[in-house]
Amino acid sequence: MFRDRADAAAELLGRLDGYRDEDVVVLGLPRGGVPVAAVVAEGLGAPLDVIVVRKLGIPGQSEVAMGAIGEGGVRVVDDELVRRARVSDRRFAEVERQEQQTLERRVAQLRGAHAPEPLEGRIALIVDDGLATGATAEAACEVARSRGASRVILAVPVAPKDAARRVPSADDVVAVEVPDWFMAVGQAYADFRQTTDEEVVALLEAAHDRMGGPA
Repeated sequence: MFRDRADAAAELLGRLDGYRDEDVVVLGLPRGGVPVAAVVAEGLGAPLDVIVVRKLGIPGQSEVAMGAIGEGGVRVVDDELVRRARVSDRRFAEVERQEQQTLERRVAQLRGAHAPEPLEGRIALIVDDGLATGATAEAACEVARSRGASRVILAVPVAPKDAARRVPSADDVVAVEVPDWFMAVGQAYADFRQTTDEEVVALLEAAHDRMGGPA
C-alpha cells in the first residue's frame, strides 16, 4: 500500500530511470494522475502536460466505463459491454455529448493559454494514479499516437495483472504493484483524497516555469 500519491510517485519514478536521457514528455491524466506525473516529470527533467479524457459511464452505473473520449476526437467504445448493458444508441449519444462538453471545458480550464506540448517523434509517458478498466488510459494512448508520438508508455503505481490487454495502444505498461486481488485503484492507497482542479493547474504552471517556458 502507498501512503499517498507522492509516495506512489516516488516508487514509480524508480521504475522509469531508463527514460532519463530520452526525449520524453510526461502526460498526466487529470485529476489524480497529475500529482504523480509531476513528480515523475521533475525527476526525469522532462516537460509535463495533461491529456484530458472522459469516461463514458453506463447510465445508472456511471462508475462502470462503457468507453471513453479524449482530445482531438478520440473515441474508445466497449461494444460488448454496451450490448450486455442494453444501452441504446440514443442513451449512448446523450452520455457522449455531455462528456464531450465537459472535456472541452476542462481542456480550457486546465491548460489555459498554453499550447499542448508537441509529441511528434517523442516518447509519450502517460501517467495516472492507477489503472482500473483501462478505458480512459486507452483513449489517452490513442490521443498521444494521433499527435505523432514515436512510442507510448503507460506508467501507473498499481494495475491489474491483465493491464497490457486492457490498454493495447500502449507499447509498454509499467506498474509498481500488480496485486493478485484487484478491485479498485483506491485500495492501494492509505490516503486517496481527491485532487482538485486548482492543484492540477498549480502543478502544470510550476512545471511550465521549471522548463523555462514563456509566461
